Amino acid sequence: MKKTILIALLTLGAMLPSAAQKFALVDMEYILKNIPAYERANEQLNQTSKKWQAEVEALNQQAQTLYKNYQNEVVFLSAEQKKAREEDILKKEKEASDLKKKYFAPEGELYKKRESLIGPIQDEIYNAVKAIAEQKGYQLVLDRASDNGIVFASPTADISNDVLAKLGYSK
Repeated sequence: MKKTILIALLTLGAMLPSAAQKFALVDMEYILKNIPAYERANEQLNQTSKKWQAEVEALNQQAQTLYKNYQNEVVFLSAEQKKAREEDILKKEKEASDLKKKYFAPEGELYKKRESLIGPIQDEIYNAVKAIAEQKGYQLVLDRASDNGIVFASPTADISNDVLAKLGYSK
């Protein structure tokens, strides 16, 4: 009886379709390095960031200059003048801080600019990966550049060049 049940279970198991899952890897760093529009967008972001950082540093420098002047002249100032100078210093420091937040906060101008410049490129890559995955039957596509958990992967599993070719950047 036990043998009959065991044979029945093995037969039933063999009849069920085996669902072999296919997966692939992409290297987003490699893909992005081979897209000229991404490099141009990154350069534009770097230039904008440097320009904005210089503006913030200029305001901080002005605040420091006001403070140094205040320290040098504090003995000659009346109470009202001291208070006015201190308020000016605080106002300049707040102005620098507000400008820094405006430009570099998580939802600031730099973030918005990055989204507008790099977002469309990332969407194109995503759509290309999705199309290749659907075409070749991949259930899972991992980014080997961001996952340090991948110790070894066969080069045949890497579809980065296929993605570049789909985007028109053949390698």
